[in-house]
Amino acid sequence: MSKKVAFIGLGVMGYPMAGYLQKAGYAVTVYNRTTAKAEKWADEYQGAFAATPREAAEGAEIVLACVGNDDDLRSVVLGDDGAFAGMSANTLFVDHTTASAEVAREISEIGASKGIGFVDAPVSGGQAGAENGVLTVMCGGAEKDFDIAAVAIDAYSQACKLMGGVGAGQLTKMVNQICIAGAVQGLAEGINFAQKAGLDAEKVIEVISKGAAQSWQMENRYKTMIAGEFDFGFAVDWMRKDLGICLDTANEIGASLPNTALVDQYYADVQAMGGNRMDTSSLITRLRKLS
Repeated sequence: MSKKVAFIGLGVMGYPMAGYLQKAGYAVTVYNRTTAKAEKWADEYQGAFAATPREAAEGAEIVLACVGNDDDLRSVVLGDDGAFAGMSANTLFVDHTTASAEVAREISEIGASKGIGFVDAPVSGGQAGAENGVLTVMCGGAEKDFDIAAVAIDAYSQACKLMGGVGAGQLTKMVNQICIAGAVQGLAEGINFAQKAGLDAEKVIEVISKGAAQSWQMENRYKTMIAGEFDFGFAVDWMRKDLGICLDTANEIGASLPNTALVDQYYADVQAMGGNRMDTSSLITRLRKLS
């Protein structure tokens, strides 16, 4: 495999992910909508940057992307300046965006008509996971494409698994977000209850986190939730985007998501309180306001 790759999208996740690729010995060319950020990345990691996705993708064997949503993905992949315009046959596009399974299949079909492979590969682990190079990556695509993608993904992941055909990665990420939504709401209610009952909430969590109630959210967010600190991690706006994808897909396939729909509305309440950019653990602010 060629060591020349491109990375499109330098948000809080993409910026360090592209950095890990460069550190792993790949020759990385990045593209970002805000050129100043691409220039900063190139200076920090001694890589290259391009003015368009097409220019970034030219000559790359693998093009990776991590952007905001379905429309963002289409905008950087398709069109005269899109990545596909700069890619040749027998190359591979890997999408780390949390998007719909529908857009994954759409982009995959267009790529296939050009001889370009496609893997949808949404990630879990948040900003900290990206910065520490320990993301979990769930993939959808052909096994031969996954085998190529996994070698590059290893630079910033601790786990990477093929879940099925194109779209399966996105569907798995939806399951991830459905489970997280319930876990965060449960933790928020538990901490708020403990405090209202006059208990030392930190001591409560320290005890119950050693039993069946344990979760990643509990281990990593309880102290900041108790302290009312929410200026880090995965923003409410992005969580609502993800839950919207889950709910839309559930309607399409006939799956019932009553708890997810409820938590989504709780996040809408947090947005109405001005918490759009707060971490998802800010669900507890709604309970404190109601109490």
